[in-house]
Amino acid sequence: MKEIKVPELAESITEGTIAEWLVKKGDQVEKGDPILELETDKVNVEVNADASGVIAELLKDEGDDVEVGDVIAKVDENGEASGSEDSSGDEGSEEEEKEEEQASKSEQKEEKKEKKEEEKPASSSDDDKKGSSNKEVIATPAARKRARELGIDLSEISARDPLGRIRPEDVDEAAKGGSEKEEQKASSSNEKPKKEKKKEQDSQKTEFDKPVERIKMSRRRQTIAKRLVEVQQESAMLTTFNEVDMTNVMQLRSERKESFLKKHDIKLGFMSFFTKAVVGALKEFPLLNAEIQGNEIVQKKFYDIGMAVSTDEGLVVPVVRDADRLDFAGIEKGIADVAAKARNKELQLGDLQGGSFTITNGGIFGSMLSTPILNSPQVGILGLHNIEKRAKVMPDDTIQARPMMYIALSYDHRIVDGKEAVQFLRRIKEMIEDPYDLLLEG
Repeated sequence: MKEIKVPELAESITEGTIAEWLVKKGDQVEKGDPILELETDKVNVEVNADASGVIAELLKDEGDDVEVGDVIAKVDENGEASGSEDSSGDEGSEEEEKEEEQASKSEQKEEKKEKKEEEKPASSSDDDKKGSSNKEVIATPAARKRARELGIDLSEISARDPLGRIRPEDVDEAAKGGSEKEEQKASSSNEKPKKEKKKEQDSQKTEFDKPVERIKMSRRRQTIAKRLVEVQQESAMLTTFNEVDMTNVMQLRSERKESFLKKHDIKLGFMSFFTKAVVGALKEFPLLNAEIQGNEIVQKKFYDIGMAVSTDEGLVVPVVRDADRLDFAGIEKGIADVAAKARNKELQLGDLQGGSFTITNGGIFGSMLSTPILNSPQVGILGLHNIEKRAKVMPDDTIQARPMMYIALSYDHRIVDGKEAVQFLRRIKEMIEDPYDLLLEG
């Protein structure tokens, strides 16, 4: 019997959560076949079988947390698929005997219980119970865990989901229904419910007896929450703001968008302008392209720009490598590539590591102003916002409606002074408001 363990994933990843089993007990697998999807704090990775044979046992459930080195399954290298009698060998037969022994004991207990409660009509026969417990149940990992905590059989729960999938609220509802039935039995026999049961029922309600839903945070969301708090505790983070007149960028895009698309097979967006401007400003103010290691400042001589991307599982920051060496088309393609990978859950660990500065664009969701949080260990992050027409006083004192954007720079005041931060942001403003030089350079 071959044990399958959680393999070494990366230097910074030591644990994960089983998102989905790709095999079930009795399936035939070949060495190298993916058997489960593991959710880590950075990306989802597949764990492969390191031996060929039949899946003899799955030792962990979906939703369980596991660490590197944990045994998660067993493979019978001499077994046969489809539940052959000899597929599990002597060990399998011993397990079957134990299961039969336990089944027989449980049946004896049921018989004794039925004798004690002869006056109570049975709700279903033993065969019906066996049939319902053996049927395949579709449930979310959170629901399975909740059911285990409450000691409830998933096969006895009715799902409200149109697709038949059991969710945590269905489990809680079943637990509540079970408690109500017990209270009814107690009152019919003139017995008061035990205090312990009352406390257990109350624990499922809020202070004001309002309905709630408990959802386990994904490992990625837990890690995001932990790191955001750590950044605020470990850095002296400040944010400075400015506003940018987007008139010239919008005009330039309008002039070049068709020829750019035809030539490069990708649209010319705003992010490439800001990426070019960020790289130019970082070259002038290198401390914003650095990080702190102990008592040293490490200034980076490369420009790997992180692009914050929102996904269903949370925010991720894949990196566009060597942005200083890319033209506008290269930057646009790089951004499109990492964004597609993020949304399709195809990011690799290498896509997320080693960034030197980050850009986040809350404007795509309609944000007007925000204070972005640093992506540690980086010391600078640029936040972009929505473009809105606002009244602006021009040099000749006329007032015009201009497309304006607020931009925000959060920085680590431990190594970046306010003067440098303000000048950095102003330099970006200048390059965006006069973008033709950027386009010529790119």
